[in-house]
Amino acid sequence: MQLPVIGITTDCRNQAGDFYLPGAYVDAIRAAGGLPLLLPPGEPNPSQLLRRLDGLVLSGGGDLEPIRYDGEPHPTIYRIDRERDTFELALADAALSARTIPILGICRGLQVLSVASGGTLFAHLPETVGTQVLHRQENPRRPIPHSVQIASQSRLAMLLGRTEVSIVSWHHQAVRQVPKGWRVVAQAPDGIVEALEHSEHPWALAVQWHPEMSPEDPLQQALFRALVHAAQDRAVWTATGRALQNP
Repeated sequence: MQLPVIGITTDCRNQAGDFYLPGAYVDAIRAAGGLPLLLPPGEPNPSQLLRRLDGLVLSGGGDLEPIRYDGEPHPTIYRIDRERDTFELALADAALSARTIPILGICRGLQVLSVASGGTLFAHLPETVGTQVLHRQENPRRPIPHSVQIASQSRLAMLLGRTEVSIVSWHHQAVRQVPKGWRVVAQAPDGIVEALEHSEHPWALAVQWHPEMSPEDPLQQALFRALVHAAQDRAVWTATGRALQNP
């Protein structure tokens, strides 16, 4: 059996002109039984890319430009890259519209999927919900753990086998207005959205945390295994997607 090809979006070019992606994403897809294919920003036809993929990971990274969701500039917003924003928003829209491959959004990836669907973001969480829950360590910026509560009747709860987990968090923005077609399936203790599932796409899941940063945690790696498994069985659920489009 051929390995399912899983596309992973990369970060923008660094100062040396090289595209960048933490190797943990590649390791997680390989360990789950998939064949990773990196997708750097700049491709003009995302729909053409999708025809070559069996699954898609929208990876983490810098902030989306506020103009993309009618937001306001904020001094804490960083690593804006318009080329990446344009590419990933178009790719997310195409993947959601086509409903032909499973999608996993991670951190920024959740925000991309939300904004592509018409949602909005909080610019800086400490100004919104305070510091009851730290979503990243400041000075220096580093990931930090905290717990999340998962809706019992959700795909995410079914995949993980529980309704509360400890996760690795590294973000200062989050979904403000949940877009149409998505439902909240996990929240932090301060109420911030931590995971979304699409109500019409056969397999579209997004988490605000970083499961790739927990390579030894079988619960977190279960997300990648589930994505690869869905990619292997896409012929079955693609038929389901067509049924949803044509009730």
